Amino acid sequence: MKNKYIFGGFIIVVFLGIMGYLFTQTNISYEENFAEIMKVNKTVKATGEWVKEKSYHIDKEKNLFSFYVRDYNGTEMQVVYKGAIPNNFESATSVVLTGKYSEKGYFHATNILTKCPSKYEETFEEASS
Repeated sequence: MKNKYIFGGFIIVVFLGIMGYLFTQTNISYEENFAEIMKVNKTVKATGEWVKEKSYHIDKEKNLFSFYVRDYNGTEMQVVYKGAIPNNFESATSVVLTGKYSEKGYFHATNILTKCPSKYEETFEEASS
């Protein structure tokens, strides 16, 4: 009977250890200031606006998508993403990027989420007029 309790306690300790490790690995900070992102060397979530004047570039051979974003302070940063262009990218009002700033001078994104204007906002504005 003691063996059952020892084994159960061991399983609980291992489970708590794994959960603690996973929690420290997924602790991603949220940053809106690109100047701060360029200083730190860790994975962050960043929000910005696509700089449409600089367009974007797609390298089909290397499967790279690159563009420029601007934060709310006006700081611009180049973003490079390995993968296809996200859906609704051209109509996005802002983008949320997950990744880290590279020593090569660009933000290496591992995930891109586009925020598009809502069709309900236009309906609400028209109805309130």
